[in-house]
Amino acid sequence: MLRRRSLAALALAAAFLAGPGRADESRLDRIVASGTLRVGSTGDYKPFTYRDPSTGAFSGFDIDMAESLAKALGVKVEVVQTKWSDLMKDFEADRFDVGMGGISVTLDRARKAYFSLPMLREGKTPITKCENVAKFEALADIDKPGVRVIVNPGGTNERFARANAKNAAITVFPDNTTIFDEIAAGRADLMMTDASETRFQQKQHPGVLCAVHPDKPFDFAEKAYLLPRDTGLKQFVDQWLHLQMETGVFTSTLKKWID
Repeated sequence: MLRRRSLAALALAAAFLAGPGRADESRLDRIVASGTLRVGSTGDYKPFTYRDPSTGAFSGFDIDMAESLAKALGVKVEVVQTKWSDLMKDFEADRFDVGMGGISVTLDRARKAYFSLPMLREGKTPITKCENVAKFEALADIDKPGVRVIVNPGGTNERFARANAKNAAITVFPDNTTIFDEIAAGRADLMMTDASETRFQQKQHPGVLCAVHPDKPFDFAEKAYLLPRDTGLKQFVDQWLHLQMETGVFTSTLKKWID
């Protein structure tokens, strides 16, 4: 009797640890079986991800990459909108399978998730009105009373600004799709964001906004895809991304949106 109870207890514990589905079933298996890859994306970070407010359609570099990944898996894409402030909460709640859309690798995120191979190397740098570029070349130039820094809420941009611009005035602006218009209109002096975004926004505001030394950012960062702690899925995504890079598909897709 005691032995049977011990075996039953072990079986119950194994079932609890395995969670829903088969004990040996990976997230990769579940995605293929469901026929759908759920991609979490904020939709507010051009050129990586953008959601058209009138149609609800998503576009951008990482949306194209999501379509490519889904094709490699033999499934369709379902884009699940999230927010930077809710990214990890939605990830932990299993609202999506993969996070894509200009996501930076951070140690806080890595405590809870895997990341794919890094796909871009960059860092934070300012973007400001073109006539003010010489004023904001160093962090010491920005970290001064009277300097107006604008940030989008909840992501690495806000974290970097609060850590490095303690004496400047920091304004949190909720709409990341129109935040650069605030600088162009003179209601903010600058934003510190990823170098790729400053290059893109400089092209969207020619002669008005200029990226400040995007080739020499203030820090080092990498972008990658956010993954659950599933070895099978990570291995597949890493191999797919490796092939995209080696065959030139990654570079051609990147040039479509950023170059």
